[in-house]
Amino acid sequence: MVSTPTPECDFGRPAPDFDLPDPDRRRWTLDDCRGPAGTLVVFMCNHCPYVQAIIERLCRDARELRGHGVHTVAIMPNDVDTYPEDGPEHMRAWARQLDFPFPYLYDETQSVARAYGAVCTPDFFGYDAGLGLQYRGRLDASGKAAAPDARRELFEAMCRVAGGEGGPAEQTPSIGCSIKWRA
Repeated sequence: MVSTPTPECDFGRPAPDFDLPDPDRRRWTLDDCRGPAGTLVVFMCNHCPYVQAIIERLCRDARELRGHGVHTVAIMPNDVDTYPEDGPEHMRAWARQLDFPFPYLYDETQSVARAYGAVCTPDFFGYDAGLGLQYRGRLDASGKAAAPDARRELFEAMCRVAGGEGGPAEQTPSIGCSIKWRA
């Protein structure tokens, strides 16, 4: 496991389009996942301890953000030949077990992760209503240890974005396991 931080936010960078399947083979595009006030694109996987540590808080925030007009989509970019626990059948089981409030999509070719510039899991990309990048930070300050009083940085940033204020000037990078690229 290699711990990798995300780059700084490239404010205004447009969200790359995608057309990806969920584990049940339903196809989803960026437009299908887009929220009226903003869109959160999360690169994540099943096996990463960083993702496992934050998944319940991510689900909580995604549910609450929906009430602000921000929709969330999660994309699994890892090489499942090397990490079979990240494969579609495991994605489906985990999404059902935790009742994900967002689609969980499979980027088999890894082309979407490359288009976004994703580097780790979890990697968060928060977009405004016009699909311009406004947030590339972490979920919160607690990292792998759930801290009940941790400031909800991603949630607060996306509420600002939904309100038309734009993302915060200062953002702390997310950190996680490097994406498992195909050779």
